[in-house]
Amino acid sequence: MDDSLKSRVSVLVPAFNRAEFIKETVNSVLNQEYPNVELIVVDDGSTDGTFEILSEYAGQGKLKLLTHPGRENKGQSAALNLALDAASGEFVAILDSDDLFLPGKLSAQVEYLHNHPDVGLVYGMGEGIDGSGHWLYDILSPDHVEPDDANAVLLDCYFHLPVNSLVRRSVFDQVGGFDEGFRAAQDHDMQVRIAEKTRFGFIPVKVFQYRRHGGSISNNGLRRRWTNGFEIVRRAKTRYPYRASTIRKRNALLNFRMAQVCWQENQYMDALGYLVKSGLLDPVRALKVISGREQIR
Repeated sequence: MDDSLKSRVSVLVPAFNRAEFIKETVNSVLNQEYPNVELIVVDDGSTDGTFEILSEYAGQGKLKLLTHPGRENKGQSAALNLALDAASGEFVAILDSDDLFLPGKLSAQVEYLHNHPDVGLVYGMGEGIDGSGHWLYDILSPDHVEPDDANAVLLDCYFHLPVNSLVRRSVFDQVGGFDEGFRAAQDHDMQVRIAEKTRFGFIPVKVFQYRRHGGSISNNGLRRRWTNGFEIVRRAKTRYPYRASTIRKRNALLNFRMAQVCWQENQYMDALGYLVKSGLLDPVRALKVISGREQIR
C-alpha cells in the first residue's frame, strides 16, 4: 500500500433534519476506497428521524455519533466544533448532511497533500444536483487556476469549503474552530481565515456533489448569511493586509445581495438603498450588470 494512503482522514458531518438524504450522504463516505477513514456525525437536535437513522449506523460501528447535551440544536458551527474536538485524523474533510462525496475524492486529495507539503487545503471540481440527484451544472472546470491569494477568497468565495476540500488538521489547530456566533456564512468565514494562513491547491477532478433543493436555504437564511458577511469583512480587514479594492468590492457585492433579499421580501425602498450603495462602491461592475455583460448568481 502507498504510504500516502495510511494517514487517517476524519470526515465530519453536521446533521439536522436530513432524514431524506442522510443515508446517501453517509454511504458516499463509507463507499470511499480510501482505507483509513474516521466518520464522525453530529446530530444537531434532529426531530425528523435523522437521529434514529444515524443511531443504526453507529450501532453497526460504521460511524461515531455525537450530540450536544440534551440533544440541543446549537447550529452548524457548534456541531462542527464538537466533531473537530473528537477528530483524530491528520486530514479533515467536512460534508454537509445533504451533499455527497464522489468516488475517489479522499484518495486523490490525500495524495495531493502528501505531494505538496506547503499546501494546507486542496479542493477540486464538483456538480450541482437537485433533490433527486439529477445533474444541474458543473462546479469549476479543468482549466481553473488557483489564484493563491487571500484577496480572491474574501472577494468571491470561489469554491465550496465544506464538501469540496480536504484540510490538514494542523491548519484548523492554527486558525481555531468555527465561529459559533454565526448561524450562517460560517463556511465563508472559515475559508477566509484559512486562506490568510496557508496555501491552497486545486486538482482537476470531480470530487463532490452539492445538492440544491427547497430546504437548503430559506430567505431568512439568506438575509442572515449576507448580514454576517459584513461582519466577516470587518473582522478580516483587522487581521490581514487586504487590498482596499478587495474590501470595497466585497462590500459592494454584499449590498447587492441584501438588495436582492429585500426585493424578495417586498421591502422595495430598502432594496433601492442597498442597490445604490452597491453601485457607488463598485460602479464598473454595476454598469456591467445593468448592461447585461455580467450576471451575479
